[in-house]
Amino acid sequence: MGKFIEEFYYGNIDPQARSTKQNKMVQKQMEVLMLNEDFLTEVLTGENKKKFLDFVNAWGVVNGESNLDSFIMGFRLGANFTYDTFVNNDAPFQDLLMEA
Repeated sequence: MGKFIEEFYYGNIDPQARSTKQNKMVQKQMEVLMLNEDFLTEVLTGENKKKFLDFVNAWGVVNGESNLDSFIMGFRLGANFTYDTFVNNDAPFQDLLMEA
């Protein structure tokens, strides 16, 4: 796992490159979303179509920002685990074999 940061910098590690192949329920629901979006985009007209597309686009922005927030918070959680494991020696009890 050497050069992890360098590989990440050059885009060779993409934490978002994931698939739903193993989760058939999510895969089916994504298909339902896609089919319904396509249907509504075709049958709606005028102001109704505009409102629906505004909804779809707004949902995409909110969903993207939520995913970004989850990624950042997960990354920070992992970094805090690492820091606590390797840097912080605090513990609620004192080691009886060590001098106070």
